[in-house]
This record gives sequence, C-alpha cells and structure tokens, in this order.
Amino acid sequence: MLNVNEDFPSFSLTGVNTDNQMVKVTEEQLLGSWAVIYFYPKDFTFICPTEIQAMDKLMDEAIVMGVSGDNEFCKLNWKQQNQMVGGINHTLAADCGLDLASECGVIDHDEGVALRATFILNPEGTVLHASCNALDTGRNADEILRTLQALKAGGLTGCSWEPGDQFVA
Repeated sequence: MLNVNEDFPSFSLTGVNTDNQMVKVTEEQLLGSWAVIYFYPKDFTFICPTEIQAMDKLMDEAIVMGVSGDNEFCKLNWKQQNQMVGGINHTLAADCGLDLASECGVIDHDEGVALRATFILNPEGTVLHASCNALDTGRNADEILRTLQALKAGGLTGCSWEPGDQFVA
C-alpha cells in the first residue's frame, strides 16, 4: 500500500462533480492544496453512501475526491437515484480498470474492487496519512477531519488532539 512520505501517483480520471457534470480530474489539480482521496468498493452499495455523504465534512479543509472502479455513467446514475449521494459537494471519480487503486496498492483481489482506503496529501502531493479498512467496515469522517487538521496544524499533536489544543512540548 502507498505509504506516508511517498508521492501520490499521477492520474487522469473522469468524475462527476457536485452539479452532476462529467469532469476530468488529475493530480495537478490537487497541487497547492491539501487533499483527501478516498477509495470505496462500488457504487450502489449500502455502506458507501454513509461514508461518501460524511466526507463532505472535510470540504472546508481540503479538496475531497472519492474513487471507485465503476464508470462515470454509473456514478451519475447513482447520484441521481440516491438522496445521500446525490447531495454531496465533492467529486466522485471513475477508476475504470482499477489502475489508480492498483498503483496505490489498495485492491481486494478476491472481490476485484478497491478497498476502503484513505489518503491525506499535503499541497506538494505527498501522502501524510494512509489508512485502509476491510470492505465491510466504514470509516469515521470525523477522525479523518481531526487527522487532517492535526497535520495542517504544523506542531506536535498528541493523542486526540483537537484544533485549539496545545502542542506537545
């Protein structure tokens, strides 16, 4: 799996943005900003909408993009049919062939889908956080947000650090 202090790989994917428009997304668009890229197994599933909707919490702190192996037309259809996913404010990108997931090392080969992996990137495109859950276990967007804020704080952040807390001396 892609790890901390490694550069996130180059990519060019087609996504569906908040306005349900098909857009090209590349790693160059992330440079200069903090970013959270998260992978999920499939569109039209039961756990994924809960995570995808919750990831909007990160939007004030970073560019957010969800990625699965389903194509952009599937994502558009899902957004049009599912209220939870339909109202999100970040882009869902199509990694058809799972090329990006493969480069990141986050594929469940038995199921042929991306694992529930999350990467936090600094403005230079370097991974500063990497985590991965089993297919049946959802992520906690509040903890991802806390981790992102701690990374951005630029100091020694102790266990359960929250914005406004003191740094470890």
